[in-house]
Amino acid sequence: MILNRNKVFIIAEAGVNHNGSMDMAVKLIDAAINAKVDAVKFQTFIAENVISKYAEKADYQKESTGENESQLDMVKKLQLSFKNFTELKMYCDSKGIMFLSTPFDMASVDFLATLKMGLWKIPSGEITNMPYLQKIGSFNEEVIFSTGMSTLGDIENALKILIDAGTSKEKITVLHCNTEYPTPMIDVNLKAMLTIKGAFDINIGYSDHTLGIEVAIAAAALGANVIEKHFTLDKSLPGPDHKASLEPQELKAMTAAIRNTELALGSRVKLPTSSEKKNINIARKSIHLAKNITKGAVITTDDLIIKRPGNGISPMFLNEIIGCVVKHDLTEDSILNFKDIEWK
Repeated sequence: MILNRNKVFIIAEAGVNHNGSMDMAVKLIDAAINAKVDAVKFQTFIAENVISKYAEKADYQKESTGENESQLDMVKKLQLSFKNFTELKMYCDSKGIMFLSTPFDMASVDFLATLKMGLWKIPSGEITNMPYLQKIGSFNEEVIFSTGMSTLGDIENALKILIDAGTSKEKITVLHCNTEYPTPMIDVNLKAMLTIKGAFDINIGYSDHTLGIEVAIAAAALGANVIEKHFTLDKSLPGPDHKASLEPQELKAMTAAIRNTELALGSRVKLPTSSEKKNINIARKSIHLAKNITKGAVITTDDLIIKRPGNGISPMFLNEIIGCVVKHDLTEDSILNFKDIEWK
C-alpha cells in the first residue's frame, strides 16, 4: 500500500498552476520537494474532451481570469501534453517524490495508467461520472476521491461503482471537500469529514481550498489520512487557481505543522512520558513536618504540612499517617518517610 494509515499523506496540488509551462511545472516540483510533502499532483486532460465550447466559467474563474474568453479557451492555455507528463513523472522519480496526476477524460485515464502511478486521484466533478469511475475502479489500485458539491448519497453511489468495478474498499480514501475557490470558512464544515467516516467506515481525508493553512492542520488533528492543498510559485500569477493556493513557504509551513500535529496526537495510552518523568518529584508534593517532633510523639494534623518536593510520602496517605508514632526525632520542614514512623 502506498498510503500509510498511521501517517498523514500530504499532496501538494500543483494542478494547472504551471500555466502550460514545463519550466514552471519543474519549479513547482522542486518547491514541493523543498516543502517535504509526500506527493506532487498535476491535472491531465485533453481540453476538447472535457469542456464544450458552450461551457461557462465558474464565478471564481471569471474573477481571476476575466470574462472575455470561454472556459474551453481558458483551459486550453493550461494544458500539457502526454509527453510532458511522462517527462515530469521521470523528473519526480529522479528526485524521490511521488508523481500524481488527476485525469479528466478517458484518454487521460488510459495514458496515466501507462505511468503506473499506483494511486488515482478522482476530482469532485467526476463523482457522478459512472464510466469514468468504472474504468478507474477496474484497476484495483489505491483511490482517493474528493467529494465537493456532494451528498452522502453521491458518495455512496460512487463507492459502490468503484467497489463493484474491482477496487477493494480498503484501498479507497474519501476526501471531504468544498468546491469554491477560495472556500469561505463558514462553508468548510470540517466535521462532515467525520460524518463520512462514520457513514461508510472508510479512510478519510480533506482537500482544502481555504486561504491559509489552519483548516488543513485541523483536519489532520481530526484524523485525516490524506491532506491535499493547492500551491503556486506566486499568487499574483495569471490563472484560475493561483489566488486560492499557497506559496512555497506557506506549503512548507503547513507540512511542518501537520507533522507536528501527528507527533502531538500520540497514542491513546495515558501514562507519564519519558520527557516529564523527571519532573514528577519537582512538581508534585509530599508530606513534610510543620514543626519539630520528638521520638515517641503521636502525629497530629498540626504536625504535618504538604509541600514540594514529592519524593516523600504522598498526600494521598495523609489520613493513614495521622495517629502514627514517630520512631526518632524529626525536624521542621523535613520530608516524612515511611521509615520514620510506626504504623498504627
